[in-house]
Amino acid sequence: MQRGRIDATTLAGGVDLQSTVESGQSYLWGREDGTTYEDDRAHGGDAWYWTTVRPEGRSDPAVVRVRQVDGGLEWESHVDAEPHLRHLLRLDDDLDAIRTATPDDRLLREAFETYRGMRLVRDPPFGALISFICSAQMRVRRIHDMQMSLRREFGDPVVFDGETYHAYPTPEALADATEGQLREVGLGYRAPYVQRSAEMVADGVAHPDEAGDLPYEAAREYLTQFVGVGEKVADCVLLFSLDFLEAVPLDTWIRTTIEDYYPDCDRGSYAETSRAIREAFGDEYAGYAQTYVFHYLRNGGE
Repeated sequence: MQRGRIDATTLAGGVDLQSTVESGQSYLWGREDGTTYEDDRAHGGDAWYWTTVRPEGRSDPAVVRVRQVDGGLEWESHVDAEPHLRHLLRLDDDLDAIRTATPDDRLLREAFETYRGMRLVRDPPFGALISFICSAQMRVRRIHDMQMSLRREFGDPVVFDGETYHAYPTPEALADATEGQLREVGLGYRAPYVQRSAEMVADGVAHPDEAGDLPYEAAREYLTQFVGVGEKVADCVLLFSLDFLEAVPLDTWIRTTIEDYYPDCDRGSYAETSRAIREAFGDEYAGYAQTYVFHYLRNGGE
């Protein structure tokens, strides 16, 4: 086992680990105590979280465990976890500079101040794709439970510190699953979407990675070729996996926010409303602004 710490002084703008991984951005992390998304906690705390990574040059997946301590992070893993954590949790983002680059309206100011240190995630593209295909008409805890069920049923077992974890399933593993098997782990009508999209990746027809090389709106269009992926799900994958920090997924919460706070941005169509709210949120980091507002309002802000 390897252990290490990431000092708070290396994290521009701080870090709020709990808000980062329990704010509806990612369903690929779990709390060691099994209570991820169990209730609407505010933020903070020192709980251990875990995920798995597939390091280059290593045949087996590796577990990464991390918790917040003294304003920084403490980790344990099979491997040197710091580069993985810096990538997955965007620890090199300068949150103060990002806040400065966003408009100084009251809602954004209060959201950023309340959840100071919350970062966007950078989930693996395939896991992000599947988890957001599963997100339609679902509460965050149920979406997370689905991903944990997929891990247990179809993911490779990984033993770490005497405990057995499961890696996120590969495209091949989900492509080989039957619709019935996927329904048995709770995916419901989403089961054929997951199976067929995984099959597209496994067969080399398309891969969410490829969207990362395209201009933003072309990337969003590219992702909609996957089964069960509309514009909102595509925006989630772009924002929370592929570095399109300008993306603003127009889910129910954000549409309500537009209605209540930015009514001039409602232009009817998804594409035009998306352009308008991105401009209102400051274009370059509009996705950061959206995520802070989503988490703030979902947890009772305003």
